[in-house]
Amino acid sequence: MTTPAVEDLLRAAAPQVLGVLVRRYGQFDACEDAVQEALLAAATQWPADGVPDSPRSWLVTVASRRFVDEVRSAEARRRREETVAALDLVEPGEVQQADDTLTLLFLCCHPALPLPAQLALTLRAVGGLTTAEIAAAFLVPEATMAQRISRAKQKLRAGGARFDPPPAEQRAERLRTVLHVLYLIFNEGYTTSSGPATQRADLTAEAIRLTRMLARLTPGDGEVTGLLALMLLTDARRAARSRADGIPVPLAEQDRSRWDAGQIAEGVALLTGVLGGGAVGPYQLQAAIAAVHDEAETADATDWPQIVALYEVLERVAPGPVVTLNKAVAVAMVHGPRAGLALLGTLDADALMAQTHRLDAVRGHLLELAGDPDRARAAYLRAARRTASVPERRYLTLRAAGVT
Repeated sequence: MTTPAVEDLLRAAAPQVLGVLVRRYGQFDACEDAVQEALLAAATQWPADGVPDSPRSWLVTVASRRFVDEVRSAEARRRREETVAALDLVEPGEVQQADDTLTLLFLCCHPALPLPAQLALTLRAVGGLTTAEIAAAFLVPEATMAQRISRAKQKLRAGGARFDPPPAEQRAERLRTVLHVLYLIFNEGYTTSSGPATQRADLTAEAIRLTRMLARLTPGDGEVTGLLALMLLTDARRAARSRADGIPVPLAEQDRSRWDAGQIAEGVALLTGVLGGGAVGPYQLQAAIAAVHDEAETADATDWPQIVALYEVLERVAPGPVVTLNKAVAVAMVHGPRAGLALLGTLDADALMAQTHRLDAVRGHLLELAGDPDRARAAYLRAARRTASVPERRYLTLRAAGVT
């Protein structure tokens, strides 16, 4: 059985090993398959035989051999001798220590791929998760996820995607895509969109791990640091976010003594270190909002006017319906629920909001605060019918039943 220490070592090494092979052989899909086989071999052998002195060199050697074996098999019908002679099979030894993880992240988040494929490929190639683990995270059959990953790799190959950093003029845009993918992975773990679980700690932990890695690779980037701070400040509340039966607990009702003070302190320190050092981006602003919540000793002590002000800046920097939805709650806390409801009304015709239950859930909350029980109950029930999350459906149904 693989130990947690070996699992952590393999996950950290996976993108580095894949980077070495792709840089050497240039065939992302075949290299990725070879690396997965090497990781499986390590997970089987290392717990019994011990971890080798140079784990990454061991993985590169085994993965290279798997790659060569596959090429030999595929090329057996044509030009076998020429192809095999051209391959550079690396014998055991120390591997160049260059870290290609950032280049690998850029490749997995290639704009030619649809977003679901970017998510899956990032978790597989950079996160080191198995296809079964990724399928479980997104509640799809393993065969479906395997097909999704396979198609993504084929599309990269067909499109001629190269294992090189993007051109300088594309780097900022591609980095934003990488950050967006990591943010979505975190959010799926923090508030699972469907199924029986309220949250997936393995996904949030993986998103934080990958973002830490990205922060080391891009020192001084305020938005990368801002995203890491946002994740830490948000994940700090995880232990208090649900009851023993899985029912979600609203922020105002959470036991703040269960929040992770260490994560909050780290998140605040990271945020403090980048604010004022340049242009402020959306992840820094969201992290600042999370910090205001986390630093309030009680829900009543929350500095809601400051949160409204931060949302107003966020609306200018990165406008969108989700920002307006969240701002409506803060506006209601400062100016009263009717003001929040008026702001919500501006989202009624929004196509994105038509695809989620959250608009009705927030409307139910504000109508309840406004003393309109019948409409609050109806809004909660509409939201309950529309969510695919079992715990959230139970929570919204209970809220509807409790409105008086």
